[in-house]
Amino acid sequence: MQVPYLEFDNVSKSFPGVKALQNVSFKCYEGKVHALMGENGAGKSTLLKILSGNYLPTEGKLSVGGRQLVFRNTKEALLAGVAIIYQELNIVPEMTVAENLCLGQLPHSFGIVNKAELIERTQKYLDKLDLNISPDMPLKELSIGQWQMIEIAKALSRGAKIIAFDEPTSSLSAPEIEKLFSVINELRDEGKVILYVSHRMEEIFRISDEITVLKDGQFVETFSDLSKITNDDLVRSMVGRNLGDIYHYRPREVGDTRLKITHLSGQKLKGDFSLTVRAGEVLGLFGLVGAGRSELLKVIFGADPSMSGTIELDGKTISVRSPKEAIEQGIVLCPEDRKKEGIIPTASVGENINISARRSHNFLKFIINEKWEKKNAEQQRQQMNVKTPSIQQLIVNLSGGNQQKAILGRWLSEDIKVLLLDEPTRGIDVGAKSEIYDLIFKLADQKLAIIVVSSDLPEVIGVSDRIMVMRSRQITGVIERADATEEKVLKLAMVESKAA
Repeated sequence: MQVPYLEFDNVSKSFPGVKALQNVSFKCYEGKVHALMGENGAGKSTLLKILSGNYLPTEGKLSVGGRQLVFRNTKEALLAGVAIIYQELNIVPEMTVAENLCLGQLPHSFGIVNKAELIERTQKYLDKLDLNISPDMPLKELSIGQWQMIEIAKALSRGAKIIAFDEPTSSLSAPEIEKLFSVINELRDEGKVILYVSHRMEEIFRISDEITVLKDGQFVETFSDLSKITNDDLVRSMVGRNLGDIYHYRPREVGDTRLKITHLSGQKLKGDFSLTVRAGEVLGLFGLVGAGRSELLKVIFGADPSMSGTIELDGKTISVRSPKEAIEQGIVLCPEDRKKEGIIPTASVGENINISARRSHNFLKFIINEKWEKKNAEQQRQQMNVKTPSIQQLIVNLSGGNQQKAILGRWLSEDIKVLLLDEPTRGIDVGAKSEIYDLIFKLADQKLAIIVVSSDLPEVIGVSDRIMVMRSRQITGVIERADATEEKVLKLAMVESKAA
């Protein structure tokens, strides 16, 4: 009988007013990939932070290689052979590959770095991962996928036996994902213990040997024979309902044309785009990478000053030369890169909700109306069901789903007419996705015109009244919901045709 190498035994972690983990127990084995799944807020990140020494458990035990250990800091975890490859990679872009790989462990003599040894050590691990990269190359010249490989090489150079991956494919291209899976399979064959956190079920089934599900900080179950379970089984385990239930699409009456764009183009949107969206309609926008979907939304939002063409709102031609002008006209955007463009990470939940509407509710435009801000933030928190102990909590401490709901709450403080959503559920768990879909339909009921960009084809079909398909910065067709199938949409996305 195989003995577990890593074991969590009734691990709990509490914060003021919040129980992040409650008596979580499961085992991980050498030579196996153990996936960790659950909604945002289920406790996955907290568990990884305990494993990495960032958090001390409130209760419970952690065993590594048969020894009970308590990691009081990250250094102790590293010495025990634990490495975490976080979604936000721990790299220094201005430094070279070699300097990043050996960061904190630069070979030196009498205070002088031994360059030859540095290059030799780096090349050894680059070769191991079959990376054709120069050790002297600055990291800023490499792709995110290559950065991730450097992080893995760094972990191996420090003798990692346990390697945990936190949403590792969220920013990778298809070839980079294939490379990552190839490396993970090699690490498994070498007897490493792999923890793999992801929301992408197709990846989980492809790469994992076992799956543990957490819900609300508690252990639900571990699946050891993946041949006997389906996507629906996992979803039921995570959220208590079937996969097909998450969209909750409901037909609604749509009004007159709310948004009309004609012959639109921009600096990064070379082409000639025309489309209409009616009040109360959800228009899905689908296309493969490089199709120009995000660029189109940014032009509509005024983020491209070189824009040409016309934009009409409720039959009236408007000027949208900046995001400020767009917001004043009632056009708002929830961007694809939530962390860089959607939130202010150093600000509270309340401040992030109020940041846009603040200018119209301040006293004399300079004095903050604190009473209104507190009331509005709390109202939007409740309306959007943002799960947080307080609106004073830093928004960066919230899960991705709750950050997205707070961003939506920000715009509901405004008098908006058009809502542009760019990958609104990327990096969000199944349960939070369902809540976002409900909010989209609720806003459509209020006669907003909504455009949803998504790379998730079932999602586009599930939430949209019509689907517009793009390829190589051209519109290749529009499909009504009743006629939409994955095959039809993909054909338009992959085969060139004239705009419809």
